[in-house]
Amino acid sequence: MSLYGVQKLLYHLNNDAATRERFAQEREALHAEYALTDEEWRAFTEADVGRLYTMGAHPLLLAPFAGRSGLKWPDYLAALQRARDAQAPKNPRQDWPQINADEIPC
Repeated sequence: MSLYGVQKLLYHLNNDAATRERFAQEREALHAEYALTDEEWRAFTEADVGRLYTMGAHPLLLAPFAGRSGLKWPDYLAALQRARDAQAPKNPRQDWPQINADEIPC
């Protein structure tokens, strides 16, 4: 996985009309140029901002890409939250030792 390549393509898609045109017309050439993995490329082609976020892409680079891909702001935020929730441990305190209050010396 190449976080640098992912963020570089996001930056160019956000700021360069020629790159956006190539993304629409010449996807395979663009894929080779940025040397992305198949998983990264699939996330781009499916506009899966949650997956891109999980890969490490910065939310400020993802937001314009999401908007240009047709994702509304609340849906973008929800996608990021789902990605965060999927990464979070189910019970972050499950490994903590259990303490009985009656055993604590006063």
